[in-house]
Amino acid sequence: MSKELLMVVDAVSNEKGVSRDVIFEALEAALASATRKRHEGDIEVRVSVDRTSGEYETFRRWAVLPDDEEIENPDAELHFEEARERDAQVEVGGHVEEPMESIAFGRIAAQTAKQVIFQKVREAERKQVAELYENRVGELVNGVVKRVERGNIYIDLGGNAEALIPREESIPRESVRTGDRLRGYLKEVREDVRGPQLIVSRTAPELIIELFKLEVPEVGQGLVEILGAAREPGVRAKIAVRSMDRRVDPVGACVGMRGARVQAVSRELNEERVDIITWDENPAQFVINAMAPAEVLSIVVDEERSSMDIAVAEEFLSKAIGRGGQNVRLASQLTGWELNIMSTDEAEQKSEAEAQRLTDMFKTKLNVDEEVANILVQEGFASLDEVAYVPASELARIEEFDEDVIEELRNRARDVLLAQAIASEEVAETSGFNKDILEVAGMTGELAVKLANEGVANREALAELATDELTELTGMNDEEAAAMIMSAREIWFADEAESTDSDAAEAAEAK
Repeated sequence: MSKELLMVVDAVSNEKGVSRDVIFEALEAALASATRKRHEGDIEVRVSVDRTSGEYETFRRWAVLPDDEEIENPDAELHFEEARERDAQVEVGGHVEEPMESIAFGRIAAQTAKQVIFQKVREAERKQVAELYENRVGELVNGVVKRVERGNIYIDLGGNAEALIPREESIPRESVRTGDRLRGYLKEVREDVRGPQLIVSRTAPELIIELFKLEVPEVGQGLVEILGAAREPGVRAKIAVRSMDRRVDPVGACVGMRGARVQAVSRELNEERVDIITWDENPAQFVINAMAPAEVLSIVVDEERSSMDIAVAEEFLSKAIGRGGQNVRLASQLTGWELNIMSTDEAEQKSEAEAQRLTDMFKTKLNVDEEVANILVQEGFASLDEVAYVPASELARIEEFDEDVIEELRNRARDVLLAQAIASEEVAETSGFNKDILEVAGMTGELAVKLANEGVANREALAELATDELTELTGMNDEEAAAMIMSAREIWFADEAESTDSDAAEAAEAK
């Protein structure tokens, strides 16, 4: 039997490309399992197979527990005092072993060994595949569909490598059959109860970027750069490109002769329509490009909220928004800006309302007449801080203002800001909230008092709120609440960055 064992080990090792140690361990586990089944009680067994001769020995073992710990399984556990009587060298946490009769490597043992070996071999193969692919995460992979189960697609990558395209990473309504060849984006190597699993995505924006890299030689040559992508998988996508060489048209290079290149990508993605957008370093121009095919008439940028108001002609409003908001949603994802689409009439009304709000604010805060307030608004001033602290040369360019008027306006703005700061400190002292909450974008003294009355008295407490909790407390909308919470949480990220820098500095100093 010892020779047969060695023959089995060598055969499986050569056939599966798995080390002999893995097979020996599987055999030992199988023999131990078969031995336990032959005895009554829940005993623990260890089998040791000689790697050279194939001979094996069997030992019954007991785990050694502290004397004050209760024994749950008397068949496999001993107290330390009793264990010391059997083995003077044993310690708590170790094992006491006694030789026992080995079972023959018969039919039952062989069947158990077969199951365990196959399991160990599969685990070893998966581990080898994971090690092979862990450095390829973020790359394109190509495989043949092996099977489809409940929306999950399993593909054969070759070399005993199998990958999974989960249902949520599959293109909706895409018809996939066994034997089809698919490309996907290797998203991660995920740890699973059955071993490492290769997770491939067909919906990731990175997939479309990698496909264009394959189809467009100019990208590989560094003449064209793809800067981002946004997708609604299987329906529509937008990618941003720029040329690194003035002689190369980035959009034309990606479209190809008679659209051959973009069509090849589209076919791979279940006929997903692809818009190719020219990237621009000017965010407003980039957004205008991303809104294609809609024509933008005007655009207002709010850098503080990272949003833009976009005006289009009434007849192009539906095209700008897209079916179900698809066009504006993709443009927003691609550019990273929140985009508000409106007609020219709506834009004018909003602009007039905002201008009137600013005019009234300047009239009230600076104690000036409507003419002066209107001039400030028309010149682009939108806050007291700008009036108080922009370089005097900016105000000096306004023809209607002389040096005395400019100096007076700046002094009044600074006085108001100082008074507001003092009032905020006084309110903080009397209302029980911490002044750090006033540093949050969009926070006012009145709102801080209201939150303090609800038990949210500092920035940390605000940062821990959920969006729906803040909307319920204040009545603000979800977007405003989310923006305020994210502003409060900025201190967390700053602390993490400081901690990381500190750790790096300590490590460098230690070296």
